[in-house]
Amino acid sequence: MAEASEAAESGEESKPDSSGTDIRAVSRVAQILALFSPTRPSVTSATVATQLRMNRTTAYRYCMSLMAAELLERTDNGEFTPGKILMQLGAFAIGRREILRVAPPHMRALSTATRATAVLSLWGTTGPVVSAVAEDTQRDVLVTVRVGTHLHMNTAQAKIFYAYHPDQLYIGQLLANLPQPEHQQVLSDITDIRRNGYATAVNKRGIAIIAAPIFDGQGLSAALAVLSTRDVLSTHADAVEVNALVSTAHDITKEMGGTRRD
Repeated sequence: MAEASEAAESGEESKPDSSGTDIRAVSRVAQILALFSPTRPSVTSATVATQLRMNRTTAYRYCMSLMAAELLERTDNGEFTPGKILMQLGAFAIGRREILRVAPPHMRALSTATRATAVLSLWGTTGPVVSAVAEDTQRDVLVTVRVGTHLHMNTAQAKIFYAYHPDQLYIGQLLANLPQPEHQQVLSDITDIRRNGYATAVNKRGIAIIAAPIFDGQGLSAALAVLSTRDVLSTHADAVEVNALVSTAHDITKEMGGTRRD
């Protein structure tokens, strides 16, 4: 009955199974969440109804459904506040913006010190996406990668995320799609990464990559890498390039309020 009342208020016919109704429902949820602000940290269903010109019963049902989905929480006095999932998403979004502010100066210094291209990758839907690049402008021949590039599952940067991603069950399901020999190799590489704190690789084109994790207060934030031709970039454990990369990743982690993982 409440759903019919809301439809009448909007002048639209209620069709629970239609895509149009689904879109309206998503729009309503967005409008409800947009009511929260630093000056309004909590709302009542009555406030939702008044602000959005909704039927009060419908507003209450929306709030209760959002609470069940952990998008909202309810206080002792019956008001609604942002829930667990919203807090996680907010922290994630802030972290992504913060790392893209903090990392570039460090990346430029790293690129100069190693004479290689520094690359910052963030986790996308199913793998790392290149989000920032610093190139050594002193080199005549440059090995680089475009911002926005989705990296392959077998890259050093991807393995950093596999090693430190907070949802290892999800990572296990993702890696299960790899052919068996490649799957076993990636699992072995992950063990080495957790022991050493960084990943190395040399691809078929002779490009050497070294990658290390960056952490913030929530956990893994990004993968930092340097890449160049293998005759320029050494991947040996005691190489200057390895030490420079790991040290830079630790410096960014500290600035991001994260905890170094050894």
